[in-house]
Amino acid sequence: MATTVLASAMPGTLPSCLPTDKYRGAVVEDMQLPPAFTLPSNESISRAIDLAYDRDFSYIPVLSNSNRRPLGYVDVASLKAKWEAGIANPSDYVVKYMTKFNRSASEPYTLITSDTPLAELAEFLRHNDFALVTDYDRKFVLAVATSQDFDTFVSRRGM
Repeated sequence: MATTVLASAMPGTLPSCLPTDKYRGAVVEDMQLPPAFTLPSNESISRAIDLAYDRDFSYIPVLSNSNRRPLGYVDVASLKAKWEAGIANPSDYVVKYMTKFNRSASEPYTLITSDTPLAELAEFLRHNDFALVTDYDRKFVLAVATSQDFDTFVSRRGM
């Protein structure tokens, strides 16, 4: 039946019953993001800042020391500003300055994996600074996708 619908459409147009995908079926994996860099919750902020600048990351996920579960994230620019202002001590642990993930029934967890369509990632990034790309079981953080990563990919592909 789909063949009939497609055959009856004018060349170069999509029938109105089919959704258009401006990202041409691309998924998060197509962005070729660098592997995630994460910090244990007991890492010092001085080391965290050094490591972040070595890798040119803006946001770093913070993981539980016991089960490596994502607890929150560190905004590197904000952390560095607190350090320079004397608010944060270089030997303090990152857990003290991280932004905790809100895990509640009112704000359900959005699963972003390597197979997530870019349209879904785009919608997620409209409301969030970044996305943690995880495996399906949410046991491993594979990458961090930011709006800048997304915009760079889309502009390179001419989408």
